[in-house]
Amino acid sequence: MRRYTLASITTAVLALGLLASSPSMAQSFQPAPHSDRMAPAGKTAPASKMAPAKSDAEKLDINTATKEELMAFKGIGDKYSDKIIAGRPYAKKDQLVSKKILPEATYKKISGQIIASQPK
Repeated sequence: MRRYTLASITTAVLALGLLASSPSMAQSFQPAPHSDRMAPAGKTAPASKMAPAKSDAEKLDINTATKEELMAFKGIGDKYSDKIIAGRPYAKKDQLVSKKILPEATYKKISGQIIASQPK
């Protein structure tokens, strides 16, 4: 009798464990809650420092830009602007990094503001 009771209890515990771990037909799927938490005050970028997305027509073409136009970018000085001009033409704007004209960090700062257009 003792074996029968122990076996029954073990079976019942295992069955309850399986039922608890698997979704049942009566339960509905609910996605994980999204975090609606906001960044702490003072930790967000001020609106004046966030640059709006520019269309291709508003971006500076690195194949035709003047030295002064290039130097207007933060991180682009006299030497980098000379290197950009000397390395022309560029098929893609990321060639500024692959041709070792600009460091990756500087390129990331300006990549959203430049294009490398091709002559038509």
